[in-house]
Amino acid sequence: MLENNIQIYIDADACPVKEETYKVAARYKIKTYVVANSYMKVPLDPLVEMKVVSGAFDAVDDWIFESVTDRDIVITADILLAERCVKKKARVLGPKGAEFTEDNIGSAVASRELMQNLRHMGEMRGGPAPMDQKARSQFLGKLDQIIQSLKRR
Repeated sequence: MLENNIQIYIDADACPVKEETYKVAARYKIKTYVVANSYMKVPLDPLVEMKVVSGAFDAVDDWIFESVTDRDIVITADILLAERCVKKKARVLGPKGAEFTEDNIGSAVASRELMQNLRHMGEMRGGPAPMDQKARSQFLGKLDQIIQSLKRR
């Protein structure tokens, strides 16, 4: 029996928490879609499905956005995909455990644009800090909290 028709969509190309997501999804028996531009190895589990989406630059984002509902969870670091999914009332979680919501997505988009402009002007280099154990723990805790919240609906 699948858990309350909840599904998880992983924007998988650069996702550092796929393994953690698989474990939590298995515990709750939640169908999980791993969506990427090219094939990657996923667990041999009927609840985990690899979706290879080829085509335009945003093809993965478009597939996730078109598939997701207000009962689903999207795992992504892509702020613009997060914004689109939040507008559809999906629960959206970043790989470091920060949830994107209607209350914070606007500032996340603005920060993204500011950082992009600073990098373009040569004022900033590099990307986000690497994943550490604290971030993985925050992710796991928040994913569990979101699932519990969706189950109560």
